[in-house]
Amino acid sequence: MQTATSIDSTSSVHHNMSEREWQMRVNLAACYRMIASYGWDDLVFTHISARVPGTEDEFLINPYGMLFEEITASSLVKVNKAGEKVAPSEFEVNPAGFIIHSAVHEARDDAHCVIHLHTSDGVAVSAQEKGLLPISQQSLFPLSNLAYHDYEGVALNPEEKVRLVADLGDAHFMILRNHGLLTCADTVANAFLYMYIMQRACEIQIKAQSGGGTLTPIPAQILAGIQAASEQVTRGANGDIAWPALLRKLRRTDPSFEE
Repeated sequence: MQTATSIDSTSSVHHNMSEREWQMRVNLAACYRMIASYGWDDLVFTHISARVPGTEDEFLINPYGMLFEEITASSLVKVNKAGEKVAPSEFEVNPAGFIIHSAVHEARDDAHCVIHLHTSDGVAVSAQEKGLLPISQQSLFPLSNLAYHDYEGVALNPEEKVRLVADLGDAHFMILRNHGLLTCADTVANAFLYMYIMQRACEIQIKAQSGGGTLTPIPAQILAGIQAASEQVTRGANGDIAWPALLRKLRRTDPSFEE
């Protein structure tokens, strides 16, 4: 429930920005809450970032030390590509945690939202030599537009950004070897849906492998057809189909993300 203090704080933040930025904040805060609700968060150690509408080099990211389930629209911190605060905020950020995100945002005009997670199933698949396998319908969507980046240690080296961006190319899905999953898209809704589908594909793969039986791959010609039409396939997975319903669910359970 909103207190008088929280209402005043939210109102102050809201009035100091454009309506487009506020709506981006609401959607990004909602995305953090949804990731937490599915159990895909990793305490405070992963990030979801979004470009501030109408800018090229300003981004929104979570306050360092705050759980995903605590994120609100007004608590998101505005930073530059170096991860430095560019607007007053009582919250701190982790510049090192923004290295991967800033690399993608800088290289891709269409990457308005970047999601990076360390889910158990995602990391498990990232550690497998063959990566994501074509064994489920869910796997076809990421496999239509999937990139890989080899592990180079904890992402603290700015020089890694060049190699990561080269590996990503124009893909919307990426598996960071021995590390986790990444998606990027033109909207928060699309980036979330891409992550949802890739995460589900990883969950299915780990469950299928745990049975110990021989797996049935999707025929090569079907996979090749999906990959040849990758742009249409990924654009067809439009997050706007599910996003309004997800927002309605959040508002029923805990509308505080909009504060």
